[in-house]
Amino acid sequence: MSPTTPPVARPALLVTALCWLIVVFDGYDLIVYGTVVPRLLEEPGWELTQSSAGFLGSLAFLGMLLGALAAGALADRIGRRGAVLGCTVWFSVFTALCALAPSPGTFGAFRLLAGLGLGGLVPSANALVAEYASPARRSLVATLMMSGVPIGGSIAAVLGIWVIPGYGWRTMFAVALLALVVVLPLAVRWLPESPVWLRAKGRVAEAERIEARFGLTAPPAAPADADRVTAGDILRRPLRTPSVLFALATAATLFTWYGLGTWLPQLMRQSGYELGSALTFLLALNLGAVLGSLLTAYFGVRFGPARAAAVAALVACLALLGVTLATLPLAGLYGALVLAGIGTHGTQCLILAAIADRYPAAVRGAALGFALGVGRVGAVVAPQVGGWMLARDLGVDANFVVFAAVAAIAGLLLHLIARRQRADVTDPTLEPTTPTVPAT
Repeated sequence: MSPTTPPVARPALLVTALCWLIVVFDGYDLIVYGTVVPRLLEEPGWELTQSSAGFLGSLAFLGMLLGALAAGALADRIGRRGAVLGCTVWFSVFTALCALAPSPGTFGAFRLLAGLGLGGLVPSANALVAEYASPARRSLVATLMMSGVPIGGSIAAVLGIWVIPGYGWRTMFAVALLALVVVLPLAVRWLPESPVWLRAKGRVAEAERIEARFGLTAPPAAPADADRVTAGDILRRPLRTPSVLFALATAATLFTWYGLGTWLPQLMRQSGYELGSALTFLLALNLGAVLGSLLTAYFGVRFGPARAAAVAALVACLALLGVTLATLPLAGLYGALVLAGIGTHGTQCLILAAIADRYPAAVRGAALGFALGVGRVGAVVAPQVGGWMLARDLGVDANFVVFAAVAAIAGLLLHLIARRQRADVTDPTLEPTTPTVPAT
């Protein structure tokens, strides 16, 4: 940077906005499968059943499990920026290749490979955003950034209503290429590395260049023994118990969220609605999730992310039970799904914010990757459970009851986390580090 180049104003806002834009495409690529399931079941020559469609749906989440586990540690090793850019290219290419799949086997392989990038993006992006936000605003920026997931899902639902009848389901996957054309060049040009991570790795000169470019103030020196904190410490005392609880809560939350994302259109079709109407229910769920991101950002700052997440999970549970009421009018059904979106996605946003608050910079990426990686077990299982219940004619309501029960389990786990955090006295060397920038 030349001496006359002015520093970039509000760097935390810039980093959050760029990561949010990438997460929008991440959300689109995740939810797009749910929009095409009804047509895949009718695809000539594929001979899919509801059980096999559930298995195909789970493959992307299996890839996400592996990707999240690997990318969290990778982001701690090679940097947050490199992991974010690499994951964006990876998931965009393999999602687009799904449009060319000649058979269910090839389609499933592409979804599995796309999942590696989809799973790696969120922990990497969350770690980067967390290190540009002040502790007071960390919950806010994390939840706002993650609103990109349901916004991407909403775009998938809206496009599906128009694109699928006229252009077929394959076009929905080709849209993923827009991420490479629109988002990647912006991120390459403007997305910076985390100075916190650079300093933790001893790359002080690079950190100083970024701090000068963005007008940042260097953080205070870390404790002398802070460099002894490694990725393995998330499974050692005093971090082991919260790490396990966060992972289990994530698994329960993602089970409900992605189970609904995969099967809601088909569930509503079996309830008597046409495809276009069925997709509007998916749109309601995702719009509720967008609203949930905004509401939980406020309540996470006001009451703490873990406490707010426990309440959000309870809201999701009650809303999904409400969907099963035979006397519920159409407007009430839409309202219940909006509340379910608020609760499910809002819970996950707050879990990520709570993890970012709880862990120091040296292992924050690994902690996020562990929770999301193990948590993806819930996302892997959910499409198969939904397909299994439908294949055995257990009824549409059985799916909603199961999703509601798992949301209640997530609420209980988060209540335990919140209670433990209030009582915890932690090792000061394992406390989160002070970020380098002021609040946005």
